[in-house]
Amino acid sequence: MPQLNPNPWFTILIFTWAVFLTILPNKVTSHKMPNELLTKDPSNLLTEIWYWPWH
Repeated sequence: MPQLNPNPWFTILIFTWAVFLTILPNKVTSHKMPNELLTKDPSNLLTEIWYWPWH
């Protein structure tokens, strides 16, 4: 039963996780967001209650 022999698949598992934990986070964090967040003026925020006639 080859599934019980941990030598081949355990090595592949360790190398795969090593790649996931070392290379991929650097690639993901190097991307820039396409839209920068804008701060809103607090005086323009909607503070009134909505009127819902069907409720």
